Amino acid sequence: MLPRPEPVFTLRGQTYPGPQVMGILNLTPDSFYDGGKYTQLDQALAQAERMIEEGAHWLDLGGESTRPGSDPVEAPEEIKRVLPTLKAIQKRWPQIPLSIDTQKTEVARAALDAGACLVNDVSGLAAGSEMAQLVAEYGAGYVLMHRQGTPKSMQNSPFYEDPVLEVTEHFEQKLRQMEAAGVPKQAILLDPGIGFGKLKTHNLDLLRMTEAFFHLGAAILLGTSNKSFIGQTLGFGPEDRLFPSLATQCLGFERGASFFRVHEVGPTLKALKMTYFYKKP
Repeated sequence: MLPRPEPVFTLRGQTYPGPQVMGILNLTPDSFYDGGKYTQLDQALAQAERMIEEGAHWLDLGGESTRPGSDPVEAPEEIKRVLPTLKAIQKRWPQIPLSIDTQKTEVARAALDAGACLVNDVSGLAAGSEMAQLVAEYGAGYVLMHRQGTPKSMQNSPFYEDPVLEVTEHFEQKLRQMEAAGVPKQAILLDPGIGFGKLKTHNLDLLRMTEAFFHLGAAILLGTSNKSFIGQTLGFGPEDRLFPSLATQCLGFERGASFFRVHEVGPTLKALKMTYFYKKP
C-alpha cells in the first residue's frame, strides 16, 4: 500500500479523486498514433462521443503534434484546428470538463474563452509568467509537465544524472512560479513527461518512482499511452501497445498517479477500476 494519501486535484470547488481518465482527441494531421483521423468536425465529434460513452472523465484537445521530431504550428492555425470542435463538445456535453493541449498563451486564452477549464502545457511553463498569469486569471487548472528540449530535438541524446531528482527540481521551481501568479497547488497536475526528452531507462525510472513527487503537494498525471518507450522495451509498433500501456497505467495508479491521458478510454478505465479495488484498504 502507499505510505500516504495521494494529493487530490481540485478545481473551481470540485474535487477529482483518482482514477481520472482523460481521453485524447488529436485534431492534427501528424500525431504519432492517430494523426489525420479527426481533422474533420464530424469525425472529431464521433470520437468524442465514443470516449464519453466509454466513461471518459475528461477530454484533452490538441491542435499541434508534439511527437519527437515534429515541427511547431503557428497559433492561428492551432486555434483554427481546435476551436470548432471544442465549442461543439462544450455545447453538446457541457458536463465533460475540457483540457486544451497547447504551449501557447494565445491558444490557451481562446480555448478558455470557449469553455476549457484546464491547460495542458507540454512546454513545462516555457512561456513563464505569461502562461501562469493567464491560468490564474481564468481560475483554470494547469498541467505542469517536464520536458528536456523541444519536440523537434528532445530525443537527440537526452541525458540525466538522476531523472527523478532532476524532474523534482523542475517541478519545485515551476510550482513556485505558478503559486506566485496565484494558481494553487490543488489546481495543478504534475506530469513527469514520459517520452519527452527521455530514454527508455529514464521513463521506466520515473514510472517506478511516481510516489516520489507526493511531497510537492500536487496530484500526478501520467501520459504513457502507446508511447515509444513501450515499443523500445518490447519491440511493438503503436498499433500493438494497448496491453503494455494498460500495464504502465495500472502501475502508475498503484504508485500514486491519479490522472491518465489515454487513447483507449474503455480498456483503460476497466483496468484502473480493478487496480482501485486492489489498492482499496
